[in-house]
Amino acid sequence: MRRPHNSAETRSRLLDAARDVIRAQGYAATTVDDICTAAGVTKGAFFHHFESKERLGIAAVEQFGAMASALFGAAPYNAYPDPRDRVLGYVDFRASMLQGDIAQYTCLLGTTVQEVYATHPDLRAACDHGMSEHIAVLTRDIEAAKQRYAPDAPWSAESVGYFMQTVLQGAFIFAKAKQNPEVAVASLGHLRRYLVTLLGQPQDDKHKEQTR
Repeated sequence: MRRPHNSAETRSRLLDAARDVIRAQGYAATTVDDICTAAGVTKGAFFHHFESKERLGIAAVEQFGAMASALFGAAPYNAYPDPRDRVLGYVDFRASMLQGDIAQYTCLLGTTVQEVYATHPDLRAACDHGMSEHIAVLTRDIEAAKQRYAPDAPWSAESVGYFMQTVLQGAFIFAKAKQNPEVAVASLGHLRRYLVTLLGQPQDDKHKEQTR
């Protein structure tokens, strides 16, 4: 096991270990020893950087949010000129990620907040902030698509953003319960079809469907 050589590397390894171990076995079941073992550092090094597991958890949630922002910000669907295509492309991109080890594609924030919402208010707030920030970014494309395709619809773009994330977090739960992504993939397929009903289907898409 390669040992970290400097303070910044040690902190980074602890954050990465917390992300991976908590996603794999949950916050409550994860100990400081588990994190140190996964990071390849000593307990002394841990407490040099973080005063408690909760403080590390908050930092890991914040890092995960920043990582997710960079990942989705660079995703191909952002290049689509039509906001409707970007909204649907986001769903397609999330569906494409549902493969491999379950712990690697599920959400650290959703996994953590399910356990800590009543016991760790600061950690709950960090999860809420991170998820809400992601929804705010998504809401901009939903609002632009609404203005173009469904300007008189009674629903709000923000409420649709929250609904999309509700489907995703529920999909992750069933992927864990079933130990495979089949239900999650199907759920995102239903979500995509629902979004099409909300935003309408442009004429060129209708023509494609009729000629298939």
